[in-house]
Amino acid sequence: MKIALIGATGFVGKPVLEELLSRGHIVTALARDPKKYAPRDGVTAVLADVTDGSQVERAVAGVDAVISAYNPGWTAPALYDDFMAGTRGVLAGVKAAGVKRLLVVGGAGSLFVAPGVQLMDTPQFKELVPASILPGVRAARDALTLIQGETALDWTFLSPAAALAPGERTGKFRVGADDVLMTADGQPAGISVADLAVAIVDEIETPAHIRRRFTVAY
Repeated sequence: MKIALIGATGFVGKPVLEELLSRGHIVTALARDPKKYAPRDGVTAVLADVTDGSQVERAVAGVDAVISAYNPGWTAPALYDDFMAGTRGVLAGVKAAGVKRLLVVGGAGSLFVAPGVQLMDTPQFKELVPASILPGVRAARDALTLIQGETALDWTFLSPAAALAPGERTGKFRVGADDVLMTADGQPAGISVADLAVAIVDEIETPAHIRRRFTVAY
């Protein structure tokens, strides 16, 4: 397949790029600075600012699907606003290009730990997560709300496990919906970013969550 990947140099995007290439897909990587990408087979870096829908439209025209692992960076001064601007730009550009399939990688904070209680609203979450990145967590939740209102796209929103870290690729994990997946002793489960990438590409190849959010964890 021809896949456009947003955020291919990031923590999530890098393993997603490798997973796509390992399965023989052709990748268009959207980048503010295409020079960051060393030449390699199967990847074309295209200049695009994802906060500008018209640039996204030109960059993704003709692809089969778009994967967005966009994050403006946890140290961005206007983290919330930049995150939401990128989300809106991606949605507008993908629709304008006539691409139906979009998978967005979001955050775990909007997953539920109890009826009506999201992980990001628990005291434990607020104690563990630095205050400086909370605007990004709120933006990821609001991005999900925005995407859930989309009727023109075959979208999927993937919230990672509550604990996302480097690690090996096993290809084995549990799949959930809107609730945090827990360990046997009642703690939020984790997953390696390599296996998150497996789940992302699996969903692109064999869609199982059209216009739905899902999560994965060990």
